[in-house]
Amino acid sequence: MGGSSPRLFCQNPEIPHIGLVRQHDYRALSFVLLRQVEKLSLRKSPANLSATIKTGMPVPSDKSVELRFRFGQNWANYLSVVDEDRIAEATQRLSEMLGSLRGKSFLDVGSGSGIQSLAAVRLGAARVHSFDFDGQSVACSQEMKRRFAPAANWHIEQGSILDEEYVRSLGTFDVVYSWGVLHHTGAMWKALEMATVPAQETLMIAIYADQGLVSRAWDRLKRMYAHYPVTRPAVTLASLATLWGPKLLLRPHRVIHDWKTWQKRGMSPWHDVVDWAGGYPYEFSTPEKIADFAGQHGFRVARTERFGRIITCYEYVLSRS
Repeated sequence: MGGSSPRLFCQNPEIPHIGLVRQHDYRALSFVLLRQVEKLSLRKSPANLSATIKTGMPVPSDKSVELRFRFGQNWANYLSVVDEDRIAEATQRLSEMLGSLRGKSFLDVGSGSGIQSLAAVRLGAARVHSFDFDGQSVACSQEMKRRFAPAANWHIEQGSILDEEYVRSLGTFDVVYSWGVLHHTGAMWKALEMATVPAQETLMIAIYADQGLVSRAWDRLKRMYAHYPVTRPAVTLASLATLWGPKLLLRPHRVIHDWKTWQKRGMSPWHDVVDWAGGYPYEFSTPEKIADFAGQHGFRVARTERFGRIITCYEYVLSRS
């Protein structure tokens, strides 16, 4: 190319140490991603979020929680990249699945970052109630509201879908929403059953598909991640290879562009990689079993969508029969 300058892409805020990398220097890209894996996976900061978001919400201290992935810590990191484009993507996706929410009540079970609750607000929900078992996730949802919808009729609190007394105390909602949460409770079928209780019209859930040996292998890897911190860089790298390796092999010219523009459901690619690596407890099911469950609890499957190619979830919209 003579004396022309090499083509560069701009620094990515999701990977703060990636610097400026030549667009086709995939070896350099792999190296800096591995360094990021090491730094984020070994981070010990359960109090990271509380240093920046003061909510007074206690983080559960039960020893069993230590065997769970700290979803709230990942959501706290994700807040740094949330912008109007990601919110618009989340809102569009929710609208595609549920249509208008104008005038409806909306319960977000396991609200995480709060971006889906915010999407419900933007779709006109008259009342939004969000709860999460993880105290840091509660803080993230509160921060999301503070930034983008401070005046909304949107209540956020800490609670567990496995706590029957708590769930019944919430009353009923037109729409109950729980995307990718119930299969991380450690008691998925009980969580599913409890999610039907407040659902007056519609229950939308996303559950990991049973992919046979792939699902069982990842159950072991996630268990390792949860129990043995020393394994976290390797498991996170395995997650990166699982989710992005096929594209690197088959369409390497698209990797950098797709990484920079990936916004499925308003998420970010790096936080999705970390979420997949560490998401434990972890359960999965088949569409047939979910349909049977729905029928037994007075629902019908109104819509099913496959989400993801390598690692698959199914989104289900269940309607009261």
